[in-house]
Amino acid sequence: MTKVIMHGCNGKMGQMITNIIAAEEDIEIVAGIDASDHIKNTYPVFTNIAQCDAAADVVIDFCSAAAVDALLDYCAEKQIPCVLCTTGLSEAQLAHVDEAAKKVAVLKSANMSLGVNMLLKLLKNAAQVLVPAGFDIEIVEKHHNLKVDAPSGTALALADSINEEFDNQFEYVYDRSGKRERRTDKEIGISAVRGGTIVGDHDIIFAGEDEVITFSHRAYSKALFGKGAVQAAKFLKGKPAGKYDMKDVIGEV
Repeated sequence: MTKVIMHGCNGKMGQMITNIIAAEEDIEIVAGIDASDHIKNTYPVFTNIAQCDAAADVVIDFCSAAAVDALLDYCAEKQIPCVLCTTGLSEAQLAHVDEAAKKVAVLKSANMSLGVNMLLKLLKNAAQVLVPAGFDIEIVEKHHNLKVDAPSGTALALADSINEEFDNQFEYVYDRSGKRERRTDKEIGISAVRGGTIVGDHDIIFAGEDEVITFSHRAYSKALFGKGAVQAAKFLKGKPAGKYDMKDVIGEV
């Protein structure tokens, strides 16, 4: 039995994961952390993670960037592995993740879905053929109107998966409105759309001479992210200190 602390338990993703875990036999939530106590759960909820004294195997985090530093310190001190799903972290917080991973297992992935992580692999293979052939690369991501960070962590991960294949030679361009000049062959354009209730759409466009190839991923429900996080929690239980991502989870399935 994998025992979980749900960090951000009363948010939309926290409640979704609560319901997913309730339907499974080999994992349970033993405590939740949330600044709001407007929802009554079947497990105890603490408004401050420092107050949590529950014995657990792993923390699943779907909270806010402002709460991540305290979470990492808690996990390192208590030696509880962490599935870190919050996006929009600052450079200082990303460095904090690296430091915490020296003491405890931390799984951080820009996107928890199986499909997106398979797409990351496919893009590497496509770029090896299409970039030398002169194809330009543009990424368009779309999310709901409540999302505060842009571009999405997934869009950046998709760009990184391509860029890594070419020794990070590409520059990311987020806005072309301030300059009047043609694009270079060493840039990846990344555009963000925010509106309605779009769960998450990502298009990766390889535009060549007389032809365009587009890789697309559509998320129709946030449940796919919750299911991925639960699978990651089971994977991370008992793992030694270090940084992990969904590629590690997929490799073990």
